[in-house]
Amino acid sequence: MNYKIYENVEVGEGAIIEDYVIIGAPPRGKKEGELKTVIGKNAIIRSHSVIYAGNKIGDNFQTGNGVNIREENIIGNNVSIGTHSIIEHHLKIEDNVRIHSNVFIPEFSHLKKGCWIGPNAVFTNAFHPLCPKVKECLKGPIIEENAKIGANATLLPDITIGKWALIGAGSIVVKDCDAFGVYIGNPAKKVMEIKDLKCKYDLIDRPYEVDNED
Repeated sequence: MNYKIYENVEVGEGAIIEDYVIIGAPPRGKKEGELKTVIGKNAIIRSHSVIYAGNKIGDNFQTGNGVNIREENIIGNNVSIGTHSIIEHHLKIEDNVRIHSNVFIPEFSHLKKGCWIGPNAVFTNAFHPLCPKVKECLKGPIIEENAKIGANATLLPDITIGKWALIGAGSIVVKDCDAFGVYIGNPAKKVMEIKDLKCKYDLIDRPYEVDNED
C-alpha cells in the first residue's frame, strides 16, 4: 500500500486510490481523527492527491493527479477535479460540477449544480490582501447552476455568475453576471445571450438549447 489514510476516514465501496495519495490529513490546530472525512462510493483518487480531514464528498468523485483539497468542504455527487487544481477550505461544490486542471478555488466559494470551470481559471476571495481585517470579509464567487467559466478567466471576490451564463476565455470578471448572458473581455462585459450563440461548424443549430425562461 503506497498511500496513507488517517484515522476517522470513511471511503465507500468501489474506490480506486492510486499511489502516494493522502486522505484525512489534519489541518493546523486539529488532531488526527478529530474531523471525520467521508468519501462516497466509486471514487477515483489519482496519484499524489491530498484530501484534508473534515471533507464530506459524495459518490462517483474523481481527481486528476496532484489535486489538493483543503479541510471541511462539502462536495456533492459526480464531481470531477482536474490535475493540479487547488480547492481551499470551507466551500461548497454541488452535484455534477466539473473543474478542469490547474484551477484555484478559494475558501467561501460556492459552485452550484452542473457548473463547469475551465483550465487555469482563478477565483479570488480577498479585495485587499494582507489588510488587518481581511479574514473578516473573505467571500469567494458564487457560480450558479450550469454556468461555464472559460479557460484562464479570473473572478474577483463576492460576485455571482448567473445560471447558464458563459464567461469567455481569459476574461476578468469584476462584477455580477446575469443569468443566460455571454461575457468576455477585461473587464468582462455582456456581448449577447447564450441562446444567440451559433455553432462555428454548423453541426448543431444552437450549442445550448436553453432560453431565459428555463
